[in-house]
Amino acid sequence: MIGLIMRRLIISVLLTSVLAPGQRDIPPGSLNQPERIEWFRDQGFGLFIHWSLDSQTGVVISHSLAGADEAYTKRFMEELPKTFNPRKFEPKDWAALAKLAGIKYVVFTAKHHSGFAMWDTQTTDFGIMRTPYKRDLTRAILDAFRAQGIAPGLYFSPDDFWWLWKNKIDTQRGIPGVQPRNNPGLMKLDLAQVRELMTNYGPIDVVFFDGEPQGLRDLAWKLQPKTIVTRGAIQTPELYVPGIPLEGAWEANFTTGTAWQYQPQNELYKSGGQVIDILVETRAKGGNLLLNIGPKPDGELPIEQEERLREVALWMQVNQECIYGVRPWVVTNEQNIWYTKAKNEETVYAIVKQQPRWVRGQWRDFVLKSVQATPQSAVSVLGQNGRVLEYRPEVNPQPTLRQEADGLHIRAMFTHRLQDNSRWPNPIVLKITKVKPAFTPPKLETKGGRFDAGTKSAWLTGTLQDLGRAASLEAGFEYRSIVGLDASDRSIPWQQGPSTVLSAAGDFTLQVPGLNPEGIYEYRAYGAGVESGGDLRVPRLRQAPAADDLRRG
Repeated sequence: MIGLIMRRLIISVLLTSVLAPGQRDIPPGSLNQPERIEWFRDQGFGLFIHWSLDSQTGVVISHSLAGADEAYTKRFMEELPKTFNPRKFEPKDWAALAKLAGIKYVVFTAKHHSGFAMWDTQTTDFGIMRTPYKRDLTRAILDAFRAQGIAPGLYFSPDDFWWLWKNKIDTQRGIPGVQPRNNPGLMKLDLAQVRELMTNYGPIDVVFFDGEPQGLRDLAWKLQPKTIVTRGAIQTPELYVPGIPLEGAWEANFTTGTAWQYQPQNELYKSGGQVIDILVETRAKGGNLLLNIGPKPDGELPIEQEERLREVALWMQVNQECIYGVRPWVVTNEQNIWYTKAKNEETVYAIVKQQPRWVRGQWRDFVLKSVQATPQSAVSVLGQNGRVLEYRPEVNPQPTLRQEADGLHIRAMFTHRLQDNSRWPNPIVLKITKVKPAFTPPKLETKGGRFDAGTKSAWLTGTLQDLGRAASLEAGFEYRSIVGLDASDRSIPWQQGPSTVLSAAGDFTLQVPGLNPEGIYEYRAYGAGVESGGDLRVPRLRQAPAADDLRRG
């Protein structure tokens, strides 16, 4: 794995070290138990559910209250509870679909930033029991998912716009004046609510604190020592997958569309294939995927979200072995082939994205640079027995492998008829047993940066710590503007920056010109294989560390 040092850098006379993206406000001293962290990493795939009373209008969940005038806020707080009545709510249907899709744990928004409680609470009047529905949604959801063998989890926001409004404090996030640590009444409310949730709802496997977790996460661990605190104790990148595997447990949070909560207009859903690709890339880099759905205000799932989950369900029915209980391989991918490795076995899964389309009944040949066979090695295609191509008894579709000087050669046929038109578009997985790494990968680190206002340029420095078995390495930087983005939201594309060829370990510094002196930029180093004498010493694949930030002081 490529070594990392991840920092945020403020450009001014001095460079100030802050925290990495997705790790903002994580205090030290996590009490997540090591064996429970291992359990969490093995699960791989969770379901996020964003749902609250403002789903009735299809507005962004809670955030419309930030900076809202008194009239809007009053209608939100006093009128929306009177009409929230999810009469079609059937959590057993949600849980059954999640089970089919291969979901291993669920995280439900018990309280989002608005402060509306989706459980039967004694702490506030602003909650589900003061609506026409008058039933405990949180208990129903957790019970339904437990019945399917899915581990229960809760999202909890320490922010509470209802409390701020009642106490005549402007609704806002991310500033000291609204934090529980600076508002004893809010901290008292939050602690009482966490105590209810961690006491009255049975074992809770996962807790996601979307805000300052100090005091709250400690209470959660005290009441349930085996719970895993995700956001608030581990890295939880939002709407992006980091460039390379992060150290230890981490969790990527993604929407099925563009919105977290149900949004009937201005919504664009990811395809099922895109969701599968995100799952594959996240697992290849050692993280868990927490995929979000947003139920309609009447309690039904939007058909678009159900369709995506059912497409994922078919893929997981065939290929779940490459998702559960796996860790990163020595490289994440070779072009469109992504890798996971069985945690305690010498088994590698080569997850082949269909670019170009792999036609059913067609042989495909692959040369894997990062995998080396042993005399005991064998290859199979997940979901296939290697003996039958339907209606073609004369064909022997058994896959084969052989080790050559230029890599591991695999010949395989896709035989599985997964859809009527035989045009299944999603990844096919090769399982390769009793193998070992073919090389030691280079180690590259993002080191630092400075801004020159006169030339409107940034000078970025990285370190090549080890070439591994490569004769040389192309090293460079990518960057992007992050003005106005949350620390955990990195959904915009990278821009290609400068690069150079390195043939020895050491520091390298490159100039990125044409930047806005008032801007905020995130950057990351990458390394890619360089051909030498026609021999590809290292696969040509991008291995970029998670990013640092540059901003004008």
